[in-house]
Amino acid sequence: MRNTAASLLIALLLPAASKAQRIPDPDSILITGPIPKVLLVGTFHFEYYDLDAHVTDKDKRVNVKDPRRQREMEELVDHIARFKPTAIAVEAGANTGWLIRRYRDYQRSDSLPRADEREQIGFRLMKRFGIDTLYGVDAPTLLSDLWDHPDSTVLHPILDSIYADWDFTNDDAISQRYKEYYRSSDAFHVNHTLLESFMYHNADKTLDRDYGAYLNGDFKLGKYRGADGLAMHWYARNLRILRNIQELHLKPEDRLVVIYGAGHMGILKHLFECTPEFELVKFGEL
Repeated sequence: MRNTAASLLIALLLPAASKAQRIPDPDSILITGPIPKVLLVGTFHFEYYDLDAHVTDKDKRVNVKDPRRQREMEELVDHIARFKPTAIAVEAGANTGWLIRRYRDYQRSDSLPRADEREQIGFRLMKRFGIDTLYGVDAPTLLSDLWDHPDSTVLHPILDSIYADWDFTNDDAISQRYKEYYRSSDAFHVNHTLLESFMYHNADKTLDRDYGAYLNGDFKLGKYRGADGLAMHWYARNLRILRNIQELHLKPEDRLVVIYGAGHMGILKHLFECTPEFELVKFGEL
C-alpha cells in the first residue's frame, strides 16, 4: 500500500516538474552571442577627500603608500589581474588626459607618488596588461543640470522645496546604526589587508546594505520629497554612469574593470545584473 501511494504521489508531481522544466531562460532570447564582461571594484578613496557624507576619523585612515600597504596593493592587483582586463573605467570625467600624463610619468619612473586608487590600482593594471588608455565615466547629477538650466529661475524654487533640509546626516535609528556600521568598516580597514578589505566591500550583502543606506534618513522626507530627491541626485548619477559605459562601445571580447567609490556599487551592481548587454563578474569569484 505504501509503494502504491508513493507511486501515485510521484505521478501527480511529474507533470508539475515537467512544466517547471519547460520555463524558458530569458537569456536564450536576449543574449545571442558573446558579450563584454564587467568587473566592479568598489573602493574607499585612498586619499580621503572628505567629500562623502561619512568622514573617516584621522586615526582610522589607511596610508596605502606605507611599504607594508604597498605589498598588500600588489596582492590586491594580483587578484584583480585574474580578470585579465582589456579596458579600465574610473571615477573621473570624460577628459582623462591629465590621468594619462600621470600614467606616462609612472611608465618612465615606476613611481606612484599619489595615493589615488585610480593610479595605485588602475595604473598598475594598465602597465601589466599593456592598456594605453582609461575611460572616465563619471557624470553630473540630474539635480545639478536642473539647477544650472537656462530656466533655473523657474526651477530653483521647486528644487529648494525638495532639498530644503536635505543634508545626508540624520538622527533616525537606522541612520545611526549605519554610522556605527561605517565606523566598524573603517576599523576593519585598519586591521586587515587591502585584499581582505576589498573582499568585504565588494561582497553582495555589503553592497546591498550600502545601497540600503540611501533608503532611510532623508529618503523619508515628506511623502515623495525624499524619494524624488534621491532619484534626481544619487540614482540619476549612477544611471548616467551606466549610460557612459554603454557609450564606450566595447567589443564582445572586452573585459572592463570599473574602479569606483564603493558607495556607487550597490546601484551599479543591480544595473549590471539586470542588463543583458554585459556579463557581471563578481569580485569575490575571480
